[in-house]
Amino acid sequence: IGVPEKKKKTQDVEELFEEIMMGNFPHLVKEIDLQPKEAQRVPKTRNPKRPTQRHIIIKIPKVKYKKRILKAAKERQLVTYKGVPIRLAADFSKETMQDRRAWHKIFNVMKTQDLQPKILYPAKLSFKVEGQIKSFPDENKLKEFVNTKPVLQEMLEGLL
Repeated sequence: IGVPEKKKKTQDVEELFEEIMMGNFPHLVKEIDLQPKEAQRVPKTRNPKRPTQRHIIIKIPKVKYKKRILKAAKERQLVTYKGVPIRLAADFSKETMQDRRAWHKIFNVMKTQDLQPKILYPAKLSFKVEGQIKSFPDENKLKEFVNTKPVLQEMLEGLL
C-alpha cells in the first residue's frame, strides 16, 4: 500500500515486488523463492480524479514465505520504495474486509466513550475496559462479555 505509480503506462508488478524486496529485505530474497503466484494493481485502471495510489495485491504461493516477509517488515518498521514509505499488509480479501466493517458501529460507540477501540488483524475488536485490554473475535464472544458488565450493556444496547 502506498507504492507510487510510474509514469509509463505498463508496469510489471512482479518486477516491482522484487525491487521492493531487494531494497528492504535482501537477505530474504537470497533465502526464499519470491516468485509471486499472481500480482496486480487494483483497480486495474487508474482513476485520474482519485489522488491516492492503487494498492498492489500479491499472492505468494507458500504461506511460510508470506509470514517471513511480514515478520521482517514488522521488525524493520519502515519499508520504503525509492524513499517513499509503503505498508505491507497480510490480507485484504473481500471476506476479511466485510468482517472488519461489521465492527464499525460498535467501534464508533466505544470510541465516543473513550474505550480506545482497535480492530486487530484479521477482524478482532479490541478495547480497554477497567484498565485491561480485551479482544473479541466475533460478536457472540463480545455479547457474552457485555452481559457481565452493565455499563457496557447499556452503552451497546441495540447493537448486539
